[in-house]
Amino acid sequence: MRIQIAGLDLVILAVYLIGIVALGCLAGVWRKKNSSGDGESYFLAGGSLKWPMIGLALFSTNISTVHLVSLAEEGYKNGLAYGNFEWMAPFTLIILALFFAPFYIRSKVATLPDFLERRYSKGSRNWLSGLSIISAIFIHIGFSLYAGAIVLEGLFGIPLMYSIIGIAVLTGVYTMIGGLMAVVLTESVQTVVLLIGAIVLTGIALVKVGGWSGLTETVDPHMFSVLRPKGDPSGLPWYSILLGYPITGIWYWCTDQTIVQRVLGAKDEQQARLGPLFAGFLKILPVFIFVLPGLIAQALIMQGKLPAIEKSADVYSVMITHLLPVGLKGLIAAALMAALMSTVSGALNSAATLFSYDLYKQWKPETTEKKLISIGRIVTIVGMVLAICVAPFLGRYPTIFQGINAAICYISPPITAVFVFGVFWKKASSFGSFTTLVIGSALGFVVFGLDFYKEQTGWNIPFMMSGFYLFCICAVIMVTASLMKPEELTEEKAALVWNHPLDALRAPGLPGFGNYKMLSAVLFVVMIILYTIFH
Repeated sequence: MRIQIAGLDLVILAVYLIGIVALGCLAGVWRKKNSSGDGESYFLAGGSLKWPMIGLALFSTNISTVHLVSLAEEGYKNGLAYGNFEWMAPFTLIILALFFAPFYIRSKVATLPDFLERRYSKGSRNWLSGLSIISAIFIHIGFSLYAGAIVLEGLFGIPLMYSIIGIAVLTGVYTMIGGLMAVVLTESVQTVVLLIGAIVLTGIALVKVGGWSGLTETVDPHMFSVLRPKGDPSGLPWYSILLGYPITGIWYWCTDQTIVQRVLGAKDEQQARLGPLFAGFLKILPVFIFVLPGLIAQALIMQGKLPAIEKSADVYSVMITHLLPVGLKGLIAAALMAALMSTVSGALNSAATLFSYDLYKQWKPETTEKKLISIGRIVTIVGMVLAICVAPFLGRYPTIFQGINAAICYISPPITAVFVFGVFWKKASSFGSFTTLVIGSALGFVVFGLDFYKEQTGWNIPFMMSGFYLFCICAVIMVTASLMKPEELTEEKAALVWNHPLDALRAPGLPGFGNYKMLSAVLFVVMIILYTIFH
């Protein structure tokens, strides 16, 4: 289903693209004028970010075009079941705010592999650097470019490779020039555009279906449940979410450089805590503005107000075509571009930071800050080219959403294990960390192969449960290897381990609504209430 886009819509889309690239470039000029020109100002925005920008950037980097389109498709097919991927995120963002962010800021690290070296060893740092660069290029950039190109081809008829190259180049330009400040500033704007576009489409669709009562009277009540039993057609039984999501969620929200880099650029520890909590509240919205529209589309079809859909992947484009007037179609197109560009820009900046700080500077420690920025810009270009080359081959997965989550389930378990044990268990050793990373990564690669060729291998374990089982194995390896080859905890390493989990709550917070303890409790209670209502 291709959108018949009018001249006004094209003008809105063109103005948005020109404006966002210009804004990113201007951020780079501002950074150059108002900083010392050092690496920290380029890669970490000079440690100046406050909680609103951190929260908006976390949300924007997470939400890609695949979320808008694939979550609507899942809503159309399975109701709110896949909303778990959004509503479980606030719980892990609370973990980031309480337990991980304080250590990241106190240790003044530029990258998470740098943190891993301070807690464990250089070997762990190098291994995580490689894994993080691979995940940034393949998972964050490659999948996003491919998904975005598929959407743009389906909606506007733009050839696949034209979209991939065009978006990569436009995003790469302002990311390369402006660094993290440009990324975060543009992501803040893109989050607003994305939310407005999605809310407008959801609102119009909800009015068309007869409001909430019209929706609930039309579709099966089971479709509103997020916690499904074993054997449910969605393929997401409640226990797979409860056991599997924390593994992938902690990796994604607490230990992945592409996401956490916004927290590393925080002005201080309070801002580093509040930013993720703000993002946690924002993550409540996607179930209602990304997943719910697909369910509304099902109701509209049942009511005869939308034409029947041949392919479920077309549900978002059908809604845009039949529900939105001229002008608003351009706004939705801008929202789709915002989701794509924000994810790509964040991952490009992350890959550049990882290579420059964790690999190049380690190889040549005498490298000047100016040279480091130049290296980062070269890596941005190389990463962009690699992602362009890889993106077309990612179409081998049954669905993009499935492909992304499967890949995360196989790469995350060993990383989650070494970080969790690292900050909560004093006996976790360098040998245990490196052994877990190497063996866990190898096992993940093997399981990935078994799952990818499941027709030949007969592999039938759901990817979420595979991630949980892999984590259990990694935990055993971590404990066993650490006890086999223990090491004395130095003063520097001891400062990166909680003596007791409740110590994370001892730091004073800001007064009133800015108190991280109160906000964490409110967010937790709100999520429990939502799960109670939509169980």
